[in-house]
This record gives sequence, structure tokens and C-alpha cells, in this order.
Amino acid sequence: MQIYVAGNVLRSGDGTVNHPFKTISEAAQLAKAGDTVFVGPGIYREWVRPVNSGCEDKRITYISTSRSEAVITGAEELKGWEQFENLWRIRIHNSFFGSYNPYIDTVHGDWFSSMDNAPHTGDIYLNGKSMYEVFDLGACMHPTTDKRSWDPDFTEYVWYTAQENDETVIYANFQGKNPNIESVELSVRKACFCPEYDNVNYITVSGFGIRCAATQWAPPTAVQEGMISPRWSKGWIIEDCDIAESKCCGISLGKYYQKGNNNKWTTTWVKDGTQTQRDAVCQAVNDGWDKETVGSHIVRRCDIHDCGQAGIVGNLGGAFCVIEDNHIHHINNKHNLAGAEIGGIKLHAAIDTIIRRNHIDHCTRGIWLDWEAQGTRVSQNFLHDNVPPQGTIIDSGLSLGEDIFIEVSHGPTIVDHNLLLSDIACRLSTQGIAFVHNLISGSFTYVGSGTDNGGKRFASDRFTPYHVPHSTSIAGFMTILHGDARFYNNIFLQKKVRQDLLEYCVSREADTMDKNNFICGTCPYNAFPTAAEYFSGFYKGAVKDKGSKDHYYDHLPVYLAGNAYFNGARPCDTEKCHVDKDHKISFYIDEEDGRYTLHTNLYEYLPRNITFPINSEVLGVAFEPEARFENPDGSEIVFDRDYFGRKRGIKPVAGPFEECRTDRFTVQTPGFGSYLIRHQEKARISEKKDESGEILEEVKEKKTTIYVEPTDEAPNLEEIQEPNFTIDEDEFEQENKVSEINSNVLLTGCDACGIKFPFEGGLFQVSDMFVKGNEVWLYDNTNEKLVELDLEYGIYHNLKRWSVGALQSLDVAEDPNIEGLVRTAGTLLCILSKSMTHDAADTCDTIQSKVNSGIEPKGIKMRFTPKYLKFIRNKKFITLEDVIYRMSRGSMDVVTERLENVKKES
Repeated sequence: MQIYVAGNVLRSGDGTVNHPFKTISEAAQLAKAGDTVFVGPGIYREWVRPVNSGCEDKRITYISTSRSEAVITGAEELKGWEQFENLWRIRIHNSFFGSYNPYIDTVHGDWFSSMDNAPHTGDIYLNGKSMYEVFDLGACMHPTTDKRSWDPDFTEYVWYTAQENDETVIYANFQGKNPNIESVELSVRKACFCPEYDNVNYITVSGFGIRCAATQWAPPTAVQEGMISPRWSKGWIIEDCDIAESKCCGISLGKYYQKGNNNKWTTTWVKDGTQTQRDAVCQAVNDGWDKETVGSHIVRRCDIHDCGQAGIVGNLGGAFCVIEDNHIHHINNKHNLAGAEIGGIKLHAAIDTIIRRNHIDHCTRGIWLDWEAQGTRVSQNFLHDNVPPQGTIIDSGLSLGEDIFIEVSHGPTIVDHNLLLSDIACRLSTQGIAFVHNLISGSFTYVGSGTDNGGKRFASDRFTPYHVPHSTSIAGFMTILHGDARFYNNIFLQKKVRQDLLEYCVSREADTMDKNNFICGTCPYNAFPTAAEYFSGFYKGAVKDKGSKDHYYDHLPVYLAGNAYFNGARPCDTEKCHVDKDHKISFYIDEEDGRYTLHTNLYEYLPRNITFPINSEVLGVAFEPEARFENPDGSEIVFDRDYFGRKRGIKPVAGPFEECRTDRFTVQTPGFGSYLIRHQEKARISEKKDESGEILEEVKEKKTTIYVEPTDEAPNLEEIQEPNFTIDEDEFEQENKVSEINSNVLLTGCDACGIKFPFEGGLFQVSDMFVKGNEVWLYDNTNEKLVELDLEYGIYHNLKRWSVGALQSLDVAEDPNIEGLVRTAGTLLCILSKSMTHDAADTCDTIQSKVNSGIEPKGIKMRFTPKYLKFIRNKKFITLEDVIYRMSRGSMDVVTERLENVKKES
């Protein structure tokens, strides 16, 4: 069933096409397995609480018909401000807030670092941006710049709240702006989209803006709130959403309410937080936490930003998930919240969870994997600037920031093909890890330390659980011995150490190699044993030193091979590797309109013969859980694809990029793809005309305006025509299905070379050609056409709607032979479509003779017939893509641009 919602209708209907609901909540009460809820553009000030579950093969889907234009917000507009000295003031009766007043409730919970005054869970927003709370009226009247914030210029926009006579009174300093003219809102709801009960499964939320909720601090020992959350359930998909301005967390994938163990540490202070967290894990297993009932969520292509604690948080419920292609940025930048639960992504127990192809930047911490990162894989992510900006006051060690923090986990945890470009790459208070094919310009910190619990008189090692592989069943508990680490085929590139970061660490006496080290490389693992040294300590089931069991508590071994070090980066003292001391490597990131380009001369000096292929067999097993480094389904991982998905060679290139014939890389940041829902809301409009009969401009421009002709009689509401979506679901899916094409080579500049030919009664003017193997896609920018052509089998078809991208590009104007190949492909398409006016066989012979004269010196010969196009080299068929690589004179640029088209309605 299709259910329709349009926030701009005069009154709510029955959810049909002609009479949509006014709120999403009405649809959420009705929607059942297999239903789709279409939501038109508008501001929806509500907490949507879905009631029913979908099924794995019949999901309940909520879709914004226009991406990010249906906004679900936890805030209400705030009008009626009065001036009070140099401030503005407003009084709100407490009955307005119902059962939850976020201007009485304060942020609290386990591992929250409370300041002198804990902030309230509510916030005041000026033009969509949260202001800063202060805690006395004087500070509101005379604010000062707070340099702990990463946005200090905005810190003088402040507000203060007090309770007077059962009223919430808010004072605000808008720095000269008039709040009755500007957009001012206050958050009043603790969620935007979240069930009220557990086990509401298989929901899809697609394309919404989700903003401004008064969420509470979300530690792993409490129910974890987020603006959008599956609560404790299975199989949600959150995709293509813009998620911003949560007080604490944007998305929560975690934890349910545990009676007797909710914030138990800071409620009773009897058991330590580590112990209550162990209790929480065991209680969850006893309560039925397993793969069949909880987790397996997907978060993809979302823009998650400006949240106070975390972009994505989750304990236990974040297991078996996929988090991919998101842009997560500007998390915890205000620094009005502090504690041990902060990060772009902060997960406990991310069992078999995959975090891939995300762009994570300008967060206090990029990714924090805490406890039980077993089977977790972090792959093809771009992380940078996850460190306080120059001039920021750093007020705690946890505010120092890094790209990835892996803490007290036994693994196996895989970190591969990432760009880790912040000043501190990783904090590694952990074991059971594998770093493969990364480019790392920051340091490793807290190697060999950071795993105790702060005891001074007594040992306070943290014993954390490990699990049966690919399961939530607990296999055991153990403290962290450190080591059990693998570093294969990585590039380490030392960057200039920032003096302000170093001075902060020196002032805290935390600048040692086992704490906040700033030397890039594996040198913090100096003195860790090799595998041979470690395992030689055992023989015939016993230890050599029979008078002691210390060997069982010593550091575990470290495995290293195929790594390369530049600009002073330092290897571990037992490592055999490539260290370049002769060349200065230039390296910087350039950003323009959201496109990041990495510029470096690294690949002029990177040797090609220092590595070997890495797979699960090479990585072996993580020591404590005795679990393989493998895929979630138990299959072997072969690291044979690079950052861009290109096939690696027998001797793979160290680092994330296999192709390195260029001095710059356009880094593959999420472009969020093409949005599936492309149709526009259609309204039945009584056209308002002027005396000449022309439709007035106000109606032309506002296609969803509802206009009722004026009449002396009272209007009959039953006859008012309201927005009509006119969508048939089956037809909609077919018409809106997007063919997603990932090619390897883009040939540009074809239009400049005048490549054109007759096709289907018109003239096809080639502007670009995409190539993958022996398949090509010819694009006519003038007529907005894309044709897919298989050269080997002579099959072609027109694509209606597409999203097509390429890994590398080449301008055909740089090589006449490549231009000839484009013309050849176009000619074959012309022949197959029977648009050829002269003899096809003669045309093939003519082109074959011309093109072969250019490619035969490279040992390649072309066979061109009216049915197919093949290439031979050394008596073996090769693809057009191979020919292009072998023929190209110029260097190829790595690209990420995607060509998108939606067939327009006639």
C-alpha cells in the first residue's frame, strides 16, 4: 500500500493520493509490512514513532519525495521575544513542554565529563545553528570568546535559561539581530524518528532532513538516544539523509534500556564503570542479544554533521552493520560537551561491522571503536583534520583528537586502504589489529598503554569480552596485553609536528613514546617481540621459565612487511622495510567546492618491489579470540582491490593506490550518488489568471500552491483540491530505476574533436566515452543520451536513467590513436543501429586499416567487423581498456565526477 503525507495541506486526510495525511506520525501508525510512505516537502515538527515492523522481504519504507526537503525537526519556532537591556527575553509556560522539558533536564550519564555547570539538553537555534549556553545572566549580557570551540567567532551568540513561577525563561544575546525577524527555534523533543518500543524491525528512512533534537548523553551503559534510531531492533536502512544539530547524537544504533543497569556507575558509584559495562554486555546476551534479533542496520550516503557528542553512536545494536559512503563532519566542535563517548562514529561491540568509503573530517575524533571490535573492518575511508585547529584551547587529552581510536579490543580488527591524514592517525590501546595498504601521515599514540582503569595503589586492568567468531556469544574475558598487530604494505609519511600540540602534551607529561607520540611510523612497537621470539618462549605445552608465568602477560608479537617510510617516518626496530632518507616528499590536500585533491611527488620515489599480496591466510588469527581475519560470512579476504576498486597486480603497490602515474589524486569522497526519488510533487491548482487570461507569476513559480477562488460563501472543505502525488508504485519503480555504472576510464574532449555520427534518426554528438573492459558507454551531452555498447558481442541499448562515474580520465585530444578508438566504437554503434548509409563492411575495413597503423607498433592488432570489435596482443584477446592503458601517451587523472541523468518528462 502507498501512503501519502503532505505538510502543506489545509487539513489531514486519509493518507490517499488525493487526501494525504498532514503528519508523518499519522502514516507511522498505519504503515505495515510492504507499505511505502511518500512524504512531500515541508517542515514536520514531530517525533515520528513507527509502530509496526516490516519484514526482510517487505520493508516499511519512508521516502522524502525530494531529498532533504522533507525535514523532521525536534524544534519549535520561537516568536514573541521582548527586549531586556541588551538581551532578548521570552517566557514559556512549562505546560508547553508536556512531560519533557529540556530546559530543566541537563546532560548527564556515565563517562560524561561534567563541567562546573552541566548544559541543558535543549538548545536555541539562530537560523538553524545552535547557540552557546552560558550559566548566569552576566555572561549572557557580556559574552567572551570561548577558544575551546572550533568556531570561536560564533561563541558570543549565547543564551541563558532560568525557572520562574512555573515558567521557562530564556534570555539570549543575538549580537544585534532581531529574533522576531530572524528564524529562531528551540528544541523540545528528544527524538525525530524513533520507535517508542523495542523490536520494530525492517524500516527504511530515505532522503529526509533530520534536525534539532534535545537528545541525552549516550554512554554504552544506558539507553542510547539519537535524533533517528532503530532503538533495539533489526534491519533498518537510513539513507540519503541530512542529519544535523543534535544536542548529543545524530544516529543511534544502540543500546536498549536495562533495568537496574542504566547509568549504574554514576547513579550509585558502587561499581566502577568498566564493571557495569561488563555487566551490561552479559545482561544483553542473557536477554537475547544475537544476530537474529538485533543489528544488521545500514547507514549510507548520509550527511551527518554539527552534533555535540557523536554522528553515529551504538553499543551492541551496532553489530553486523554496514556504514558506508557517508560524510561525517564537524562533530563535537563546540566543546560544550566532554567525555569518553565522542566521535564521528563511536561504537562498542561493532561485531562484523563494516565501515567503508566514508569521508570523516573536522571531528574531535574520527572513528572510535571501543570494546569488542571483533570482525570489524574499516576500509577505503578518507579521514583528515580530526584535530583541534591552530589556536584552539585543548582542555583534555581526549580533546586532542585522532582519525581512529581502537580501545581495549581483542580483534580481529582490519584497517585497510584508508587515508589517515590527521596529525594523530591512530590511538592503539588494543590488540588483534591488521593495518593493510593505508597511507598514514599521522602518528600512533598510546601503544602499550591506556588500557588500565586509573588505579594508583592497585592493579586496574580492564578485562573485556571476546566472542565466538561471527556471533554475540561470549567466549571469554581477558585484559589487553598489547601487540598482536600486523602492518603490511602501508606508506608512512611524516608531517611537520605542530608545536601547539606538542607543547600541550609536554605540559601534561604525556609526550612519551607510549602516550602522545608524534613520530609517524611503527616505532612505538620497538621492543615488542617478533613471532619467532614470542613463541620460542613455549615448548611442549609449557613455558621455558618454569619459575614464572610472566610470559603469559608479556606483549604479544608484531608482524611487519612491505611498508615504506618517508620524510623521517620511523619503522619498528625489528622491521625490514623501505626507508627513504634521500628525498623530500611534498604532500598536501587541496579543497575546492567540496572536492579534495591530494598532491604529492611520493610516487616518483616509491619502489614497486617491496610488497607481496595480503589475504586472510597471511594475516592469520587474532590471538585472544583465536579468530581469523576474514569476511563476516567466514570467507577469505583477498586485498586485491585498491582504494578506487582497481585490480591490484602480483606485486601490489604499497599504500591505498595501485595506479600511481600521476602527482595528484582526486580523493573519492562521497557524492551521495543519484537520488532515486526524482518525481516532483504535483498539485491540482485552480489557475489564478489576470484579466488577459495569463496565469499569474505567483502560481507559475509555486507549483504546489493551493488556490481557492474567492467566494462570498464559506468554502466547502470537502471540495478543496489538495496536492496530488499521482504515483503508481510499480510504474514509479520502473521509471525511476537508475542504472549505476562504475567504469574505469573516462575519455573526455570527444566533442572538441568533433566526433559525431547518425543514430536513430538524429545526430549523436559524443562528448565523453566511459570504458570498462570491453564495455563502453557513449555520452551525448547535447541530447542527454547515454548508450551502452558491448564491443565484443555487438550488443547495445539506450539507458533511460543513469548514474555513471569513472576512476581515471584521459583527454582524447592528447593522443590521436585514442581518438581513433572512440570513433571506431561510435562507428560500430552506428552500424549495429542500422544508421549507416553506406556499406558497413567497407567502413570497417577503412577504419581498421587506419587505426591499426597507430596501434600495431605497440604489438596490438584490431579486428573490426559489423558485429563486434576485438583486439589481439601476443595471440591473446585483450580488452579496449587494456589497449587504452598501453596506448596512452599522457598521464591519467584520477577522478570521482559522476555523470547523472534523469529522463525528463515530456
